[in-house]
Amino acid sequence: MPRHQRILSKTGIYHVMMRGNERKNLFAGEEDKLRFLDTLFAKKDETRFFLYAYCLMDNHVHLLVREGPEGLATMMKRINTSYAYYFNQKNHRVGHLFQDRFKSEPIENERYLLAVTRYIHNNPVKAGIVKKPERYKWSSYNSYLNPYLPESKIVDTEFILSILANDQKIAIQEFRKFSKEQDESEFLDIEEGSIRTLEEGKSYLEEYLAKRWSGKNIEDLIKDKETRTKIIVHLKTNTKLSVRKIADLLGINRGIVQKTKVNL
Repeated sequence: MPRHQRILSKTGIYHVMMRGNERKNLFAGEEDKLRFLDTLFAKKDETRFFLYAYCLMDNHVHLLVREGPEGLATMMKRINTSYAYYFNQKNHRVGHLFQDRFKSEPIENERYLLAVTRYIHNNPVKAGIVKKPERYKWSSYNSYLNPYLPESKIVDTEFILSILANDQKIAIQEFRKFSKEQDESEFLDIEEGSIRTLEEGKSYLEEYLAKRWSGKNIEDLIKDKETRTKIIVHLKTNTKLSVRKIADLLGINRGIVQKTKVNL
């Protein structure tokens, strides 16, 4: 199947996820995780991107970044190539370390930016590794709680904290409070077989429309209420896309998506 063009972010901010090929681990232990972070921070200096959050799990990585002058694809290629070379040399292996291309979703507003930051930091909690995000060593969460520490400076915490409050101490308190709140939104995840991101949704929708309404574009199709309803129901039934993402994908009001019922 041909690769589809990535959905670009107007803000330059992306939630990125990389996972191990064939679901295998990217890290054999702490030494590897330290090496990945060293690589990440070195490439950050080289390509001048902003790093807002990260979380290293055994078989996948979440990053929240704002691309630099070279763009997201070049930036990620530099990181992945450098770490994969180290890992393969160390373990006397050949072949791909990462599965396919990295996945990404554009972040276009502050509300979703905060939600993604919370989601990334709570990955270890969701996985049952720790009970609180501050207990996990391999994420940027503690850089937000202690932004004045030298080791925290590599993470660009100022931007996220400034959204919450102008005063840093108050912002940190609000960040801790916000991080504990529940969120039912769908985010870029490691789960296989689920269409969750705008990028995945766009590819899925293009294939669905080509099979069902070959030669017709989405703008014309959604003008017809009955056809639009069929498309929305199909997306609700066969993907994990949120109401917000379905609305963005189709270029329609969220209220229309919310009111469209799926009859099971």
